[in-house]
Amino acid sequence: MASNIPVIEIFGPTIQGEGMVIGRKTMFVRTAGCDYRCSWCDSAFTWDGSAKEQIKQMSAEQIYHELKKVGSDRFDHVTISGGNPALYDSINELIEVLQENNIQIGLETQGSKWQDWFTKVDDLTISPKPPSSGMDTNFDTLDKIIAKLKKHQRIKGNVSLKVVVFNDQDFEYAKQVRVRYNEVPFFLQVGNENLGDENPTQLMEKLIGSYERLIDKVIASNDLNDVKVLPQLHTLLWGNKRGV
Repeated sequence: MASNIPVIEIFGPTIQGEGMVIGRKTMFVRTAGCDYRCSWCDSAFTWDGSAKEQIKQMSAEQIYHELKKVGSDRFDHVTISGGNPALYDSINELIEVLQENNIQIGLETQGSKWQDWFTKVDDLTISPKPPSSGMDTNFDTLDKIIAKLKKHQRIKGNVSLKVVVFNDQDFEYAKQVRVRYNEVPFFLQVGNENLGDENPTQLMEKLIGSYERLIDKVIASNDLNDVKVLPQLHTLLWGNKRGV
């Protein structure tokens, strides 16, 4: 029996602003609900109740039809985001519908829950949350997730780890994650501390300054040689605007 997925927004085409496929043209499906409460979450509306009237319970077919209505034939990649889409077994049905229509799939989750459909995702980003988030990483769970992905031979081409860095403590956490999972492609990304800043030019200057400082830290580290250091590309382009 088909199960519905709680969807809070569908938008695009746009570009992916983060992680292993940064710059990739994509559509977005954002699910509602999360098992984390990160202090700096830039999509807290997915779980804090502020956008509960916008949540629609949608089948996989309904989501696909809405994607085509919004994006027409201008996309061949869909990013499933949240919240935490790994909360829902029914994402498997959406993956099947998209793949039947030759659409590639990207998805990001914090690595707090395994789903068998992880092995079907083309671009799977595991993004454990650093100390500044206020959340604690369950490394036993993350170990098991990475081990299962290795077993399915997904690590080299389809899976990456990404850690967002806001401060020195986060940077040390990132090094710990990198050493623990040194076979997995690894991305560092600068955090956006200015979620209330509506001046795109001013925000861009702050983000570029933070990005430069993070690059300097990585250059000086001997634990982070084989990593990629990324900005949050969409915030450089559009600031804190939602739906881009």
